[in-house]
Amino acid sequence: MITWQETLDFNPNAPTTMKYFTENAVFFDIETTGFSPATTSLYLIGCITRSDYTLQISQFFAESPGEEREVIRAFFALFAQYRTVLTFNGNGFDIPYLKAKCAKYRLADPFPEHDYIDLYKEVSRIKHLLKLPNLRQKSVELFLGIDREDTFDGGALIEVYHSYTRRPSKESLALLKQHNFEDVLYMPKLLPILSYRELAGGNAVCLRVDANEYTTYEHTLGRELFFTLSAGLSFPVPLSYCYDDFYLNISGEHITLRVPLCDGELRCYYQNYKDYYYLPNEDKAVHKSVSAYVDKAHRTKATAANCYLPKHALFLPQYTPLYEPAFRVRRADKKSYFELSEEFISSAEMQTEYANHILQWLILQKPRPPRREKPDAAPDGESRH
Repeated sequence: MITWQETLDFNPNAPTTMKYFTENAVFFDIETTGFSPATTSLYLIGCITRSDYTLQISQFFAESPGEEREVIRAFFALFAQYRTVLTFNGNGFDIPYLKAKCAKYRLADPFPEHDYIDLYKEVSRIKHLLKLPNLRQKSVELFLGIDREDTFDGGALIEVYHSYTRRPSKESLALLKQHNFEDVLYMPKLLPILSYRELAGGNAVCLRVDANEYTTYEHTLGRELFFTLSAGLSFPVPLSYCYDDFYLNISGEHITLRVPLCDGELRCYYQNYKDYYYLPNEDKAVHKSVSAYVDKAHRTKATAANCYLPKHALFLPQYTPLYEPAFRVRRADKKSYFELSEEFISSAEMQTEYANHILQWLILQKPRPPRREKPDAAPDGESRH
């Protein structure tokens, strides 16, 4: 077995780097000859730790498959000194692979004793926001502007390792070492990407709200609100994201959220429709306690489809009933609206709460393409004529 160790200066590139890459954390990455631990071997484990502003990179290399167990034991001795484990797809591949090897060699499984952050999993939750072509580590590095010297991927190096075991050479060894070295070296540099994920943590503060009017493509008047926000975060790459007529712009430490207003008639649906009558002439439902005085010819028993109170106003969209009463286009719609009130206009607290609600939805919910509807669409089961 060959062991390499190298000490480097640590220059954190974002607050999220310091937050997650503590002195009690370790990044690691493994290199194997395939995916199945039953039929392939592990030949290299690299890890990176920090002490204050110094990095320590350690690599354990098996010169032959027979040294696999020795490599694993050497890594576990280092691994046991740390509490938090950071990986890129470690939960999906590296850790299950090592667990299988533990069973094979009857080694104690050290993994239940640690906390885990899998950057692959975190990035996958915001792939739609980042517009990544795939979730490979090099794709994330490219997004962040990280440029590697190493041009190989792990799969391409399998034959290099097999060649090395047959005929060791300095050239082959250098390729194998460099790829793993850069994998772990650049892992801490990926941590700033978590700032986008943290934006969904509900910590944004609304600094101001601006109203705007514009002419739509249909030559009607459109209305919108612009929320200017601060979250105490520094974002590594400017990006914009649009969904359901919401528009999110992130640049540096600045966040702008555009929210479309609905100007029209929506309906507040009552749940217990059996307690209501529907008044066709007024197109609304009223409770039986007050409708008893309405002529029977002008009322019918309410149904789920027509048990509502219509209202024409300016509304803001919401994806869960944050504010009541909640108005909808159709009774079954998950998306609802609340009225733009004077209380909301004058309340920085409500504006902050609402902006965080929308941010959480846009960032974490992996929204599907919205269904385009007009605010005055007829409810289910009714004709518009």
